[in-house]
Amino acid sequence: MEDKNSISLDAIKQDALKQSLLVEDAEAVQGLFIVKSANKWIDEAKNRPIPKMLFSEFWHESELCILFADTNLGKSILAVQIANSISKGIPIRGFKLEALQQKVLYFDFELSDKQFEVRYSDNYTNHYRFNERFQRVEINTDAELPDNVSFENFLNESLEKAILKTGARILIIDNITFLGNDNEKAKDALPLMKHLKALKKKYALSILVLAHTPKRDSSKPITVNDIQGSKMLSNFTDSSFAIGLSHKDKSLRYIKQIKQRNSEQVYDAENIIICEINKQTNFLEFHFVDFSSEIEHLKQIDKSERAELEQNILQLKKENSGLSNRKIAEQLGTNAMQVGRVLKRHNL
Repeated sequence: MEDKNSISLDAIKQDALKQSLLVEDAEAVQGLFIVKSANKWIDEAKNRPIPKMLFSEFWHESELCILFADTNLGKSILAVQIANSISKGIPIRGFKLEALQQKVLYFDFELSDKQFEVRYSDNYTNHYRFNERFQRVEINTDAELPDNVSFENFLNESLEKAILKTGARILIIDNITFLGNDNEKAKDALPLMKHLKALKKKYALSILVLAHTPKRDSSKPITVNDIQGSKMLSNFTDSSFAIGLSHKDKSLRYIKQIKQRNSEQVYDAENIIICEINKQTNFLEFHFVDFSSEIEHLKQIDKSERAELEQNILQLKKENSGLSNRKIAEQLGTNAMQVGRVLKRHNL
């Protein structure tokens, strides 16, 4: 009979292999870089699971994703709907869910509990019942900031504690403007996104972050440049998608895929998803309507409006010659390229 305390030959081999891999990994690290053969990278990747869809091709497992839109277009409504879908393991009609039912941490920095209640009830009665895997998080207003610790660092530490306490691997953060002082400045966006990306890697998380868009020209298609603090935020994301307002019918919203790494771009300008927001009983949600092209839902500008916009651009530049194209664009709800073209025509 085999001695239970003896070490098997297979165990010795496995331990030797493990030690060998550790040595290989250590040797691969060259300061800031990790250097391995292309085949080695693929062999190691084969042992990791294929990322499953959490919200169709828009957001996959293990991704840091951004959902962005202008105010009052329904970012939070859609985000809660996605969280509800994942926590129940039931896809939203018209969308795909491949991942298993699991716990979701929803960091709500937008609504109070009463505001949340009214959205998911019939005028404060007949309340919608969420799955217990849906964990909503609010800021503790009674918490005291530790000595010599910044609010941002305290917030980051608290995020990690919540992850460890709950064991959740799905995070939704509503919204990113609460997590930093000014996300239009690279110096603030960079450490924030680096921290979220580090948490994602450390705990194998899937993170959806909600973000606002600054004033934009609604006659133009939505692009990655419309994310507030776009340059830095986009660099640290694996994917992003946006909600736009239909100017064909103000009751409609459209969802557009902006950036992706784990799939092809399915929902581009030629294949946006059209939805309407309604509450049939006690759950405010996006309802799938149809597919369409973005151009059909953009604001149409006539000649008089274009002339007025051009005049306003020239007037702002005349009043403050040091004003950048981006600042002018923000004030007038257009884009910097449009401003640049107008100023160039007038040699300004």
